[in-house]
Amino acid sequence: MTGDKKAFIVTSPFIVGRRGLKYLIPYNILLGLSTLVLGPFYGLKILFTGKYRKSIGGKLGNVGPEMFETLDGAPRIWVHAVSVGEVTAAAPIIDALRGRYPGASIALSSSTETGQEMARRVAGKADLFFYYPLDIPWVVKKVLGYVRPDILVLLESEFWPNLIDRCRRRGTPVVLVNGRISPRSFNRYRLSRFFWKEVLASVDWLGMISPVDAERIGAFGGRTERITVEGNAKYDGLAARVAPSLREEALESLQIGAGEQVFVAGSTHEGEEDVVLEVFAALQRDFPGMCLVLVPRHTDRREEVLRKAREKGFSDTVTLSEIRAGRKRRGERVIVVDVIGELFKIYGLATVVFCGGSLVPKGGQNILEAAAWGKVVFYGPSMEDFTEERRILEATGAGKTVADGGALYREILDLLRNPDRLLRDGQTGKEAVLRHRGASDRYARRIGLILEQSRINQPSARRR
Repeated sequence: MTGDKKAFIVTSPFIVGRRGLKYLIPYNILLGLSTLVLGPFYGLKILFTGKYRKSIGGKLGNVGPEMFETLDGAPRIWVHAVSVGEVTAAAPIIDALRGRYPGASIALSSSTETGQEMARRVAGKADLFFYYPLDIPWVVKKVLGYVRPDILVLLESEFWPNLIDRCRRRGTPVVLVNGRISPRSFNRYRLSRFFWKEVLASVDWLGMISPVDAERIGAFGGRTERITVEGNAKYDGLAARVAPSLREEALESLQIGAGEQVFVAGSTHEGEEDVVLEVFAALQRDFPGMCLVLVPRHTDRREEVLRKAREKGFSDTVTLSEIRAGRKRRGERVIVVDVIGELFKIYGLATVVFCGGSLVPKGGQNILEAAAWGKVVFYGPSMEDFTEERRILEATGAGKTVADGGALYREILDLLRNPDRLLRDGQTGKEAVLRHRGASDRYARRIGLILEQSRINQPSARRR
């Protein structure tokens, strides 16, 4: 589905009527009912836990126009990446866009507080960071009036009907980059194809990661002539971020010796920490000097994970926040990372890696982060959201599926007893990551073509 450039430009829906999308009325009714039902719940959660407190104002459009005064260049490009994973892909695309348009104004929005933190850390070439507004008509209209983009760039599968419709009415082109449709998402989209077909008709171009993703988006409404396969921009972002200084920073932060063997279990979910702790206890019989760095996917599970570690016999478990507060690590074998945004650099100091969300049915987590450091990555069978990454790493020997804790223990033990093979397989995986670079430039080039066509079709347009 790699249609040529002319195809998607000629069929691009710039000149369209200004009616709202046919199915927006029932969509907005459902949205309103959901808000009435869930609003009090989230209100209490904000009040009593503080969660969402930083982001709720921005999500409701409570930002003044002065916030957007830095957007004084041209073209004006709005990039939206929902959370940490999407931001990782957005950063190299923004770098590539900056290379093509040095004087552009680039605004990057994210939906989560962790995504906002990551955006400020890795997307330094963006001019502005802000929270993505809820897809409520008046909120979308208000924020869109502040940003006034010449193009809207959505990451992975961020289809927001009211925003897309409002852009269509304004004549603002909308594109999807690094498009990914997981099997679970595909089943949901397919059930409501009648709706998504109309929404996707207002998207000017759909740049997908793989042929499978391209087929899926076509099956629930994407127009074949607007779909191309461009690859995964995350390879570019991860390759660019790997640096010896980051590894040294992680060693110092966790108070780990340079020669210490480290088992990193990243992005673990409920049900996986027990398995990892049992495997680690067994590994200690052969490697008593090894330490375990346990990084739960959700840091608000800190107390639960600590309790599990102590129940498994690791009573002296320490957390990263305790170390940062001044506690000295004195031989503790288990470190729980309860701070957001540390996992990528922690992978740099790993001897072996387990990547979570895979021994439980969560679809897996990003295995490329560890592979970019030259690490062999173990994971369970539930990797539905990362099938292409899994295929690439397993072809090199750097990715290994395990069925359960027993298999994880045996496979890790085998590699630790064969350090040359451990090093060779990890390096082969890193080389595979490097070979797959280049998607960011392809996405930026396609975005540029659509921007140019938009100027031809609407030469006097200054977004209303």
